[in-house]
Amino acid sequence: MSANRGAKIVINWLERSRAQRIAWLMEELHLEYTIHPFKRNPTGTAPAELKKIHPLGKSPIVSIQPPSPTSKPIILAETSPILNYLVEHFADEATATKLIPRKYSPGKERELGGETEAWMRHQFYDSYVEGSLMSVLQVKLVFDALQNAPIPFFLKPITGFIASKVNSGFLDNEFKTHFGFLEEQLATAPDGGPYICGKNLTLADIQLSVPVSVGFTLGVISRGEYPLLYGYVERLKREEGYRRVVERAKEVGEGVMLE
Repeated sequence: MSANRGAKIVINWLERSRAQRIAWLMEELHLEYTIHPFKRNPTGTAPAELKKIHPLGKSPIVSIQPPSPTSKPIILAETSPILNYLVEHFADEATATKLIPRKYSPGKERELGGETEAWMRHQFYDSYVEGSLMSVLQVKLVFDALQNAPIPFFLKPITGFIASKVNSGFLDNEFKTHFGFLEEQLATAPDGGPYICGKNLTLADIQLSVPVSVGFTLGVISRGEYPLLYGYVERLKREEGYRRVVERAKEVGEGVMLE
């Protein structure tokens, strides 16, 4: 049986969204999948059609049709639950151990403090990326959009002033804190890295790929300030699984964030 175990998988991919991370994992798992692309509304919001698949109408959403014709489709939303579900059901043991580090050190099973550093990092990033890190970047994206919005010229100084104050009074320090932390994490990665949890590419790296690439794209971090982060992003861009996602996305007219 193929890696799909007879299931049909669809990624409901909203343009300029984070759905690329789901496709990347599917490539790592050698799954067959279909990309169903959706275009944003002129306002930048998701189209109403996505709410027909999941009530929140947000991307990514994954639809899985089990092999039994009488089974209902499985609808998965939010990046972390999707990634973990796919590993649990479609990864063999060797691949699963690479993508999600082994929890306990040998002989320390269920012992308080017996967890491996790689697993502890992985657990942290599973929440940190979409919580603390992306929330700050979202504020930056919102205020950048406000500055570039088509508003009367006499209001431009006001929006520019507000955005400047938010940047200098809040965002600049937040970015230094977060990206300085990530630079240090790469410098102290288990087994010398080169990935954030050690020598193997994990779900944590796939999750981090979006915010760190957005950080460089927005200019809030630079190669000179964070050389390890810059090298990390370049390494992720060269990953074979990710390169396959780039080609798949081009086939349906979608872009990705690491190019």
